[in-house]
Amino acid sequence: MISLADLQRRISSGALSADAAIAQSLEAIGAHEKSIGAFVCHSETVRAASDGPLRGIAVGIKDIIDTSDFPTEMGCPAIYGGWQPRADAPVVMMLKQAGATIIGKTTTTAFAANDPPATVNPHNRDHTPGGSSSGSAAAVGAGMIPLALGTQTGGSVIRPASFCGVAAIKPSFRMLPTIGVKCFSWTLDTVGLFAAGVRDLAQGLSAITSRPELLPGAAMQTPRIGVVTQDFAGAPETASGEALRIAAMAAERAGASVRTLPLPQIIAQAWRIHSVVQFFEAHQAMAWEYRANYDAVPPLLRARLDETLGITPAAYDDARSIAHRARGAVDELFKEVDVLLTFSAPGAAPRGLASTGDTRFNRLWTLMGVPCVNVPAYVADGGLPVGVQVIARFGNDAGALKAARFVEDALARG
Repeated sequence: MISLADLQRRISSGALSADAAIAQSLEAIGAHEKSIGAFVCHSETVRAASDGPLRGIAVGIKDIIDTSDFPTEMGCPAIYGGWQPRADAPVVMMLKQAGATIIGKTTTTAFAANDPPATVNPHNRDHTPGGSSSGSAAAVGAGMIPLALGTQTGGSVIRPASFCGVAAIKPSFRMLPTIGVKCFSWTLDTVGLFAAGVRDLAQGLSAITSRPELLPGAAMQTPRIGVVTQDFAGAPETASGEALRIAAMAAERAGASVRTLPLPQIIAQAWRIHSVVQFFEAHQAMAWEYRANYDAVPPLLRARLDETLGITPAAYDDARSIAHRARGAVDELFKEVDVLLTFSAPGAAPRGLASTGDTRFNRLWTLMGVPCVNVPAYVADGGLPVGVQVIARFGNDAGALKAARFVEDALARG
């Protein structure tokens, strides 16, 4: 993979020009894209910006995020084929203002929902890369680009990062703007980042947001880690159980305080009502597509929308009330620990491309709005990576990244 932090260091020292760094990504895309299928479209020739902390950094943008230089087809060319926004989404402009080069649009499930693209897992092409941010995770995992944008409504940043063996952050809710991003659920949609490692994520997120506190200083010293297994979500597969065990043991050997932490019942209730919030809002956000273009909506998403037509405003209001109380309960957990450690996905990437995997270990934390960082922790049979996620208090994205660095470093030491 291409390290963003390493590129920045080499460009800053004069050992590598910014244009040569972009050329490196173009060459990698040329070598790997035909077999991976991570891009909807991409530049063949492009130059680096003249300044900014991300000059020389090629970035892929998930194809539900507006770009003025590339079409935005939402993973559904039957409805949005050739659609060309006039303006960049604010988060894309934030990247450009930081000196990044937008190199192309990455694949997504249709409307960031259920129907998968043809993208394959870069570690085993018989398996899914996950979704909905399929192309962003695969492009970084295949070493084509050092940074990519994705979005998460259920588990669409953390889960594909786990499957593709890359680091990723779903930041605190609304740290990155979602204006110009195709809405599915305004309560849940969150823009996130993919990169080779946690240090790279920190460098990228700091540059985009102009938040120096996110820069990767020293890793957190002896963090208090609460391991949560989310029993209400069902048992994980062996590979994810092993990833969590290995990560917890490595952190403890490195000096962290590690203990299993039970979750209050209100948090289990919040996990159960995630889909109520998501699909009540989806029926409004997707009303034009569903009502005016019903037959063109891809089949898996259309079936989910058909199934959820009956959600009432009262049920939605009750769900929002439960979510509000659960957020308070999650905040209380962080009086006992610095971060939580849990599964990033039920297991390794499923075989085939019919499914992008299950959100059951992600969706609670999306609803809670807290920052989550995927750290690769284990390699299962077939060379398939499996990650764990580090979760911090709402707004403590710097702490989440520092603790994730601690876990990453501990795993590297073995």
